[in-house]
Amino acid sequence: MNKRIVVTGGSGRFGQILKKTKNKYKLFYPNKKQLDITNFEKIKSYLKKKRPKTLVHLAGLSRPMDEHQKNISKSIILNIIGTANLVRACYDMNIKIVYFSTSYVYPGKKGNYKETDPVMPWNNYAWSKMGGECAVQMYKNSLILRVCMTEKPFIHKKAFSNIKLNFIFHEDMAKMLFKVINKKGILNIGGKTKTIFDFAKKYNPKVLRERSQGQFPPKPFMNLSKLNKII
Repeated sequence: MNKRIVVTGGSGRFGQILKKTKNKYKLFYPNKKQLDITNFEKIKSYLKKKRPKTLVHLAGLSRPMDEHQKNISKSIILNIIGTANLVRACYDMNIKIVYFSTSYVYPGKKGNYKETDPVMPWNNYAWSKMGGECAVQMYKNSLILRVCMTEKPFIHKKAFSNIKLNFIFHEDMAKMLFKVINKKGILNIGGKTKTIFDFAKKYNPKVLRERSQGQFPPKPFMNLSKLNKII
């Protein structure tokens, strides 16, 4: 059985955690020079050398969030065109692609969003991830993970008490990845629904309570019933 997995974006926050997570697979973490997601030919060249069964796509532009507003071109090139390049290469070589998207693609107005619910990204970062999803969904040998994850410990001094979502720590997400990696389609991944303040306070008693004044949708939490049946 081919247990070779190529991981893009291995130098990122989650990628660093993934490298430390025990699993039964053989993972390769190319740097940007070895695998440039903006260069289709370089992608194919690297994948031909490694011949993986699966590609886990973490690379792209995430933080700071306002960068997606200030530098739209960079956001499009990395998150949309870069993802499309990877999908094209995976399609040509029959390699499965696992794409890390975000829970932010949901509108965040009613909550309890299922994978089949309509999407409506609420900021440019989410639109860029949605753009990547469009390419991935065209290729059936794929898995889209709509994830709500964060660093441990909670890095912010304040947390919203009127916003509910499904935060999960990077460490827990890394373990979960290997439990769902053989699935296909779309899968919501996160933790128990809590306010951001309640989530943060459990791990940082000094975090201060704050109320969102409209800068964040009120109910972005997801329905995790599909995930719970798997794990």
